[in-house]
Amino acid sequence: MGEELVAGIGLGLCILVGVAHVDTEDEATELAWKLARLRIFSNEEGKFDRSVLDVHGDVLVVSQFTLIADTTKGNRPSFAGAASPDQAERLYELVIEQLRNEELRVESGRFGASMQVELCNDGPVTVTLET
Repeated sequence: MGEELVAGIGLGLCILVGVAHVDTEDEATELAWKLARLRIFSNEEGKFDRSVLDVHGDVLVVSQFTLIADTTKGNRPSFAGAASPDQAERLYELVIEQLRNEELRVESGRFGASMQVELCNDGPVTVTLET
């Protein structure tokens, strides 16, 4: 199989977006606003005091419906809570649009595609945000 590089960033955020069937456009907009301002980059003293906007970082947004998995019963995850592909793609694209409106450089994967995502985590920060 041929491999194609679809997107890549330098310093910044790799955001995995899972959309549940109960999610709304207002929540997608709120999420993008929060992501742009989340202070998870270190300042000169090593304290988390800078946002991706502050460090002039980039953003990679990847659709990841498996984040919506319910694993409370049995050994096979249920994705019944995930949004329909049409709803999920609309809200995924809205998050991207809103991040671009923050004047961030935003790259994205291909919605619904099987992808290999490589991440170099620079520091101990992995955060889950829910709206």
